[in-house]
Parts: sequence; structure tokens; C-alpha cells
Amino acid sequence: MPGSEKRGLTRRAEEVWQLENYAVEMLHITKRFPGIIANDDITLQLKKGEIHALLGENGAGKSTLMSVLFGLYQPEEGEIHMDGKKVEIRNPNDANDLGIGMVHQHFKLVECFSVLDNIILGVEPCKNGFLNKNEARVKVQEISERYGLQVDLDAKIEDITVGMQQRTEILKMLYRDNEILIFDEPTAVLTPQEIAELMQIMRNLAAEGKSILFISHKLAEIMEVADRCSVLRKGKYIGTVETKDVTPEDLSRMMVGRDVKAKVDKEDAKPTDVVLDVKGMCVASKRHKKNAVNDVSFQVRRGEIVCIAGIDGNGQTELVYGLSGLEPLSAGSITMNGTDITKLSIRKRSTLGMSHIPEDRHKHGLVLDYTLEDNIVLQRYFEPEFTKFGFLRRKNIRKYAERLIEKFDVRSGQGPITISRAMSGGNQQKAIIAREIDKNPEFLIAVQPTRGLDVGAIEYIHKQLVEQRDAGKGVLLVSLELDEVMNVSDRILVMFEGEIVGEFDPKSVTVEELGLYMAGAKREGKA
Repeated sequence: MPGSEKRGLTRRAEEVWQLENYAVEMLHITKRFPGIIANDDITLQLKKGEIHALLGENGAGKSTLMSVLFGLYQPEEGEIHMDGKKVEIRNPNDANDLGIGMVHQHFKLVECFSVLDNIILGVEPCKNGFLNKNEARVKVQEISERYGLQVDLDAKIEDITVGMQQRTEILKMLYRDNEILIFDEPTAVLTPQEIAELMQIMRNLAAEGKSILFISHKLAEIMEVADRCSVLRKGKYIGTVETKDVTPEDLSRMMVGRDVKAKVDKEDAKPTDVVLDVKGMCVASKRHKKNAVNDVSFQVRRGEIVCIAGIDGNGQTELVYGLSGLEPLSAGSITMNGTDITKLSIRKRSTLGMSHIPEDRHKHGLVLDYTLEDNIVLQRYFEPEFTKFGFLRRKNIRKYAERLIEKFDVRSGQGPITISRAMSGGNQQKAIIAREIDKNPEFLIAVQPTRGLDVGAIEYIHKQLVEQRDAGKGVLLVSLELDEVMNVSDRILVMFEGEIVGEFDPKSVTVEELGLYMAGAKREGKA
């Protein structure tokens, strides 16, 4: 609306115009949990057809605020307006009826169902009282081709990669023809190529008139795709800015209240003895006859960080499962500190000095209905410090948990007795990292260790990995983040279709060169 016309309106008419200009308004939202105010008088306004980023530290209240909008939580105070009218959103069905869809940070998928069944769950098309899957399949295939979200519709969720599960969540939302789209950390598990595709998808959706709320910790993504950005800190609203008017440094300062280093400070590695020796490792695939990991051999030495890089789904997950004992090897051997651990149990590998920060923190990292303190001693509860005559020494467990919570800045409403499920994703991740690093391992496997973490926490975790290296530990980092791969690692091994196709020095290789090997266009020894 031109300024002169707008100035001519009465104040009431101007207020109406402002209201009508917003697709969604969350006004003075307050949401409390035991021991914590997750959202403290927050107002958020989403314009029609815009991509609006929501930025904040882990535990700042971003996911809680979006869960209020999606009807998963009810606020103690505040109102939600859509197109200028107050609405009641009592549950996700109400949200869907109002055209609000959400891709959750922690996927809401039924693992034993197929991809197609998950997408149509709750809105199944029926004809004469019978389920009409063919109609649904045609619509989903059209959407997947239109937005470049190809996924095997007949595969079970439990058998596909985390990246494919993310695509399923996005398709589930698009299938419902929602107009308000909430993306909660949508790129946390995607490859750089998939992220670029998703950014384009979001632009296309906004161009079609859909309004997007986009939660992310990745400042480069926010700067690239968002029109505006609102910042939360410790449950409070800090401000809203036009992204074209600020720098990433400005946003990080708003988010954490201080300057953050993007570059990892580390000296050159000084590797010594071999701590892990893998020879001819093969792990069978659950999805096809070929091995998921095929004849892989490599070594990790004390005092170095070796990074496994590759596009998601090329055997990295199965490689880690084989190393950690979650999957048996079909061939080959693993030696750690001179001991053959190929057939040893997970606990035995742990007590011999292996720590594992898993890819899926919910499936393999935490018992979500246990308290934070019980999760922190999950792999050590049987040690004399925590058990006596078969009984848990609760005072010692509490004291130990409190020390780790403070040291690793794990934020939770009720401290050690907080149920892990109630914590933010980033703080769940910090709890796992605290547990695994404080075990003082000889060999640390870190799979996507900064997934879903804010810039301050990423800086801290990278520092922890380098400290482990400098203390003479061997570190195997598995990452889909090329910035992390180039910044943190001392050696890079690229995996493609279950095999290691190249070894590189991060100082001398380019991102473009790595990308060619990751995509299978090149491999060592071949042009």
C-alpha cells in the first residue's frame, strides 16, 4: 500500500490493514514447564508469502513456540491470530484444518509403516469405503517430482536414512496442501546438495504464496533464504530484523550475546600410534543384496581427527554400526589398542575405551523417558563409583550429573531429574557429548556431533574434539557438513557406495574436488 494512501487511513483502519497483512500473529505467548519459562511474552508476526527465520540458542524456546502454533502445546498466556482473526488451536488436527503444517526436528513417523503410509496417515483417501492408495501414490509422486524430493514410497521408515526420513516429513506436509509451513531445523540431516535443493523448494513455495517459518542454527542458510529473522534468547524475544540489513555476525551476537569464532583454532596434528585398525570390513545391507560397507580398510592414530565424508546413504551409518557393535561384520576385522574387538559386545568395546556419539540421538543416544542423570551414567552405572552391593549410589550419580551439566552447559528445567524427552534437541545432544567425552575414551566416534546445535554450542563441541585429539586420543568424525569436514579434520576419507574412494588433506583439497568424489564422478587411481 502506498505511503500517502496509508497515511490517509484512520488509525483503526490502519490497524486492520496491518492485521490483514499478516498470515499469522502470535501475540504475547507465554508457555511454562516445571522449573522453566520456555516462552516468556513472545510476539511473532509472519507476513503472507514470506520466509521468516526463527533463530536462537539450544533451549531458547523456538521449537516450543512452533509447537504452540501447531497445537502440540497450549500456552498459559497469549493469543494466535490468522488473517486478523483470533483462532483456537487445541491440537494438530485444528492446525491442519487451518492450513498449518510442520516438519518436526525429531520426526513424527511410524517406523514400521511405509513411506507412503506415513505421508497419508490421518488423511487417507477412500473410495466407496475402501482405502484408495493408488490415488494417493499419484499425488505424492507428482509432489516429489515437482519439488525434487524423490524417495522410495514402498520402503519402511526403519530401513531408510535420516535424510530420506526428512524428505518424508516434508512430503507429508506438502501432501496436505498447507498454506502456513513450519520447518523446524529442516537441514540438520541433509547434505549440502540437498540443502541447496531445499532452499530452492522454500523459495518456490513462498513464490506460490505460502508463508514459511524456518527454524535454523545455520546463519548462512538464514542469510540466503529468509526475508526476516526473529531472535529468541533464553525464552525471551530479542528482536526482528530484515536479513538484507544485517550480517551473520550481527545475528550470532543477538543469539548468544557475544562474538562467536567461526574458524576452529587448532595446531597441526601430531599423530602417533595406531589406535584403530580396520581391515577388509564388510557390513551387509538390509535393503539390497550388495554390501552396505564393502571391503573398507583404514587406520586412525592417536592425536588425529579422521573424517568420513560423503553424501548421506553411502555406507557411513553402517560403517559406524559395525565399528560400535550395533551391527555384525560379514567380513573383515577391527582392532582397537591392539585388541581384536570384531566380535565383542557394545559394553565391552565401551569399557575398552570406545565412545560413540550416535547419528540418531533418540534411537541410540538416550532413553527418552529416563532422567538426565540416569542417561548420563547409562554406560557407567555398574562402576563402583555408582553402584554398591547391586544398588545405585544415587548421591554419587546426582553429584556426577550436576558436574557434567555445569561443565557442558546442558540446560534443562529441573536439572539432573529432568526427563530427557522434555529437553530441547540441542541440549539432548550436549548431554550425550558430555557423557561420551567424560568417559575419557581412547577412541571417539562422533557422528554428526553438531547436528541441531547453535553457533555457540558448535564452537564448544569443535573445541572439545580438538582437545580430545591433543590429549592423544583418536577421533573418527562422520559429518555431512562440508564446512565442518574442512575445518575440524586432519585427514578426510570419502565414502561412495560403501567404499572409500579417496583420502585427502583438508589443507590441499578443495570443496569442489571433494564434491566430485562424494558424487562418484572421481575416485583415487581413476580419472
